Amino acid sequence: MKKALITGITGQDGSYLAEFLLNKGYEVHGIVRRAALESPEARMSRINHIKDKITLHGGSMESFSRILQIIDEVNPDEVYHLAAQSFVHESFDDSFTTFNTNINGTHHMLAALNMRAPKAKFYFAGSSEQFGKVEETPQSEHTKFHPRSPYGITKCVGFELTRNYREAHGMFACTGLLFNHESPRRGHEFVTRKITQQIARIKKGQDNVLVIGNMEARRDWGFAGDYVEAMWLMLQQAAPEDYVAATGVAHSVREFVQAAFKGVDLSFEEIDLHHMSEELADAKVAELRQERGKIFVVQHPRFFRPAEVNLLQGDATKAKQVLGWQPKVQFEELVKMMVERDLNEV
Repeated sequence: MKKALITGITGQDGSYLAEFLLNKGYEVHGIVRRAALESPEARMSRINHIKDKITLHGGSMESFSRILQIIDEVNPDEVYHLAAQSFVHESFDDSFTTFNTNINGTHHMLAALNMRAPKAKFYFAGSSEQFGKVEETPQSEHTKFHPRSPYGITKCVGFELTRNYREAHGMFACTGLLFNHESPRRGHEFVTRKITQQIARIKKGQDNVLVIGNMEARRDWGFAGDYVEAMWLMLQQAAPEDYVAATGVAHSVREFVQAAFKGVDLSFEEIDLHHMSEELADAKVAELRQERGKIFVVQHPRFFRPAEVNLLQGDATKAKQVLGWQPKVQFEELVKMMVERDLNEV
């Protein structure tokens, strides 16, 4: 029986990957912060249903000594390094923590594996945010990186660390350049979940305003459950290589909003306040909330990035040809499942 170690197992991707690997017959281990072990209902909701089938190890990616201990305890065949501070907006607000957590965590894991389990296969969770201010569309494995956020920068560093350990130490280490992938398990701070959760509240009559950032931004959105299969397939190959995973189709935030509102049979009026000060925009939103019977979608300056990424669209030709991977869930189906989940929660 193969043994897999997942960092970030309590997150969206980690939970889907753990399920996937269990179904493949793996012995699954995960690293979680001790705070999660002390408050499992709040912090491990995505994996509570499989908690009795997996083994969790308390530890921080920032502690090299603890990572060494866990590698010794598990002796994994495969390691999926998903743990990161992954909220782009937060990376601008606290870049120091983002750099420390994301870069050091990746380096610690690679170094520990090289010392204790050099034959283990290593997957690094890269990101389309590495492409940032894109120089070509769609983006492939050969597209130049131009990150536009501290988060994107850390993922570029992680990519180079992974490649260096592969080339310098002969490790089976690869990066998945995964484009945006969502699900009903997406964190509430991400724009897609923010949209579907607020629309559920609006449908239930609890509010009438959706406040978001740049409606023009376009992303290549897929279903997280599909993308964890691509991660696994990358580690089943004879040689380690890097791969883009994407649907190849980009949609704007506006299109996501429209699809979500359509799913609950509601229409809305769009208002752009992003050129105002945050204080004036807040005051305007408060006024709009008094206009019962109308629904508004407001572009607010607070939720625009200091450096915008306007278009991310992936070219997953290599993954399709080499891995045989193909995303299954289409955009409209993805939006629908997210809205339905939040309607049930509200």
